[in-house]
Amino acid sequence: MDIIIQWWQGVLEILRTIGIPEIVDIVIMAFIFYKLLMLVRRTSSGQVLKGVLIVVVVFALASAFQLTVFSYLLGKALEWGVLALVILFQPELRRFLEQMGRSKLGKLGGVFSHNETPDEMAAAITQTVAAYTDLSKTKTGALMVFERQNLLDDAIKTGTVLDCAVNAELLKNIFWNKAPLHDGAVIVRGGRIAGAGCMLPLSGNVNLSRELGMRHRAGIGASEASDAVVAIVSEETGSISVAVGGMLKRHLAPETLDRLLRNELMPEQEAEAKPKFSLAGIFKSKKGEDADVEQNQK
Repeated sequence: MDIIIQWWQGVLEILRTIGIPEIVDIVIMAFIFYKLLMLVRRTSSGQVLKGVLIVVVVFALASAFQLTVFSYLLGKALEWGVLALVILFQPELRRFLEQMGRSKLGKLGGVFSHNETPDEMAAAITQTVAAYTDLSKTKTGALMVFERQNLLDDAIKTGTVLDCAVNAELLKNIFWNKAPLHDGAVIVRGGRIAGAGCMLPLSGNVNLSRELGMRHRAGIGASEASDAVVAIVSEETGSISVAVGGMLKRHLAPETLDRLLRNELMPEQEAEAKPKFSLAGIFKSKKGEDADVEQNQK
């Protein structure tokens, strides 16, 4: 009982020394570790992290039992291990920094952003919905990426560079299964087609459903690596899906696709015209909804 009382008194003494700066420090570090863990959890790097934790625990035990040689070797390994961790977790660290850049804090500068004409974007959305309605009926696969703040120049260079208005008939011709550009993605910048037949990075999320093919995985990967909005038509089922921020919403009706794209790509105009309708709001819909949701947690 005395031990418990002494321990509690020690805890109280520590708490008395904690001020506002210490609390802020703890909250910031907890947030950073939480975001990193969420990123690692969605990839195979989680197993690497477990191995690193095992090594740290073994080093602590070796030091406690005074295993001098073993402790020395592990200590040297851990010294170089910091550099090794940066190399091993480079994709996760890059994704973490990209997410910070896409946050509201990262958008304060606006130096790397670009502007689009609202009329062009509205017309692009209308033409896209019209094309996707027909492509869904014919079960023709399609993949479109709507660029926002993060520029997709690297992805555009992998395909055919274009500069033309978004047109439903043009999109149907591009995604026709015998067309030379149908396997890649169409990238829309500022309401205009900037590239077709473009290659996208596949998602690193190991928890995605096996039902999802390469087209869906590429769409989710593009939404993970940037703030783009990705619209997909399944070649097998003809269902329409949208990926934003690593989250995939499937089995969308054309009307739902239209409202979602307008809210994500034209938030200011939509906020003035109607109540907010976003992908995040869809994920909070009632449990009886038949839609199948694939989510990457942030």
